[in-house]
Amino acid sequence: MRVYNALIGLVLSTCLFLGTTACSQSPGILSNLTHQFEGYTQKTASVDGIGKVYMGREIAQVMGHQGAYWLERPSRAGQENPDAAIAALNLSPDAIVADIGAGTGYMSFRVAAEVPGGQVFAVDVQPEMIEFIQQNKSEKAITNVEPILSTDQDPNLPAETIDLAIMVDAYHEFEYPHEMMQHIFAALKPGGRVVLAEYRAENPLVMIKRLHKMSQAQVKREMATVGLSWEKTDDRLPQQHLMFFVKREG
Repeated sequence: MRVYNALIGLVLSTCLFLGTTACSQSPGILSNLTHQFEGYTQKTASVDGIGKVYMGREIAQVMGHQGAYWLERPSRAGQENPDAAIAALNLSPDAIVADIGAGTGYMSFRVAAEVPGGQVFAVDVQPEMIEFIQQNKSEKAITNVEPILSTDQDPNLPAETIDLAIMVDAYHEFEYPHEMMQHIFAALKPGGRVVLAEYRAENPLVMIKRLHKMSQAQVKREMATVGLSWEKTDDRLPQQHLMFFVKREG
């Protein structure tokens, strides 16, 4: 019951920002959590996997909150160039952005600086990460970042309210990728975009564990199943693909 009440509180805080009209159009936030997509298979788990296979790809283990230090490591800026990634997004100052799998909020707070008249929803499935984001928000006195606790199937975002959903080194760990992307698709405004940053599986010199990398071809196949159209791939980052998809209007 405490978890349920916490979720409702987070949803209501979202509604206060977006307005009652947007939230009245939202599908039931807790309505589809028991739905089981039938396109998954099982195998013996790899060292870094969970044994669950989606479209030929074994899903990677989630990095727990115990590894938060890795997300905040000083070397990350040089290894990943987050400023270049944010520049590639070409955000308008009033954009509504969801950072899905936000972790410590490393990207959320950087995006927030680019949308002073907008909002960033920092979405994560781990309560400990949400607490970390909330502490950072308070310490930095940032007002346009809103932490949201998700489930493993639903980011808990109102329908047709998001201009952009960004996932940085996160999508490959989603235990229910199809369900999550269906809900993210529903949360996008018509013409809204999804951007994934994933380490390049095509490049053996990218020294990241195999299941924590994804190829362009694999990502395109998986996004197409929920109706997202590939727009472009930006390869300005040192080791990651930055892949853009769009929710076509009409």
